Amino acid sequence: MMGGGPRNPRQVEMMMRRLGMTSEPVPGVEEVVIRTRTHEQVFKAPEVTVLTVQGVRTYQVVGTPELRPRSAPGAGGTTPAAPAAPAGPPEEDIRLVMEQANVPREEAIEALEATGGAPAEAILRIMTRDAR
Repeated sequence: MMGGGPRNPRQVEMMMRRLGMTSEPVPGVEEVVIRTRTHEQVFKAPEVTVLTVQGVRTYQVVGTPELRPRSAPGAGGTTPAAPAAPAGPPEEDIRLVMEQANVPREEAIEALEATGGAPAEAILRIMTRDAR
């Protein structure tokens, strides 16, 4: 049989190693979010694999994304659950901080404003404050 190369997974793995490539799954991934200026693509429970070729890591995400609009301050988008100040943090960031730090909306907004709108820093700020 003539063909485009080995079909056996073990042969493929050996060939990848010879070429300096490694592939490893990322276990336990719950969600992957790709944000653009106007939309978010949310992958729930995707399969994620890291492919390393000559020191460069590439992430492969396999799944079906849910496409949803992204509201931005002043963009004119309609966000039904956002009767707060229009110049505040994006609704997605507020919800993320509320969920991850288990705090009320007002506290999430305060933490986001105190950290310049950085959700990760806002969550850490709340969590380290509570740990004291």
